[in-house]
Amino acid sequence: MLEGKTVLVTGGSGGIGRATVEVMHREGAHVVLHYARAATEARQVRAELGGRIHLVQGDLADAQHRHDIWQQALAWRGRIDVLVNNAGAWLASPLTDNQDWNRGWDANLALNLQAPADLCRAAILHFQEHGGGAIVNVASRSSHRGDDAEHLAYGAAKGGLLALTKGIARGFAGDSILAYAVAPGWVGTGISAHLSEEQDQLNSLPLREMTPPADVAEVIAFLASGRSRHTTGATVDITGADYVR
Repeated sequence: MLEGKTVLVTGGSGGIGRATVEVMHREGAHVVLHYARAATEARQVRAELGGRIHLVQGDLADAQHRHDIWQQALAWRGRIDVLVNNAGAWLASPLTDNQDWNRGWDANLALNLQAPADLCRAAILHFQEHGGGAIVNVASRSSHRGDDAEHLAYGAAKGGLLALTKGIARGFAGDSILAYAVAPGWVGTGISAHLSEEQDQLNSLPLREMTPPADVAEVIAFLASGRSRHTTGATVDITGADYVR
């Protein structure tokens, strides 16, 4: 049910984002691949997949860039049907130094909460004019359990993203706007590359392996497809049973 639809995937040049672009493209969607700095990787994805891929560059930590990213994505085909807020970063907020603490909170809130919120706002306004649409926000197991002592702001921002998703689902269902979240654990991406060399940590995971990005992408595509509309407002945990609630 994604055939012919236009999907915007932020952070689509690698990891979960790239896997999501690939799955959406496989399902027949036209995909806007947003990237920040990984131009070579983004072009490689487009070259490998061929048609129906459009690249948009911008720094989501910058408010003006967020606006420009949405407008450029919208201009490609004149409509966006699905927004996937995937871009984010595991940014430290150490509390031992006041400046590091403040910088960490500012950076986490800007990239991991305000940026997806601004894109959600743009999507909602657009969807209201075009009979609905879907939003999938990529949160984290940290949204539920909090993060470690060095990443308090990250966990708080991702927790806020879940609250945002639920509010959108509750507030705009009447406009046929559906909103979902996924909450991955350790995924085999650059953010967790160090785990691949630490067998003891891998052995502590129930499946003895990190979650493949494709597992997350398949869930995102299913939610975005509209095949289970009444799942709107829900969060799907994808942790290989590492975190179960």
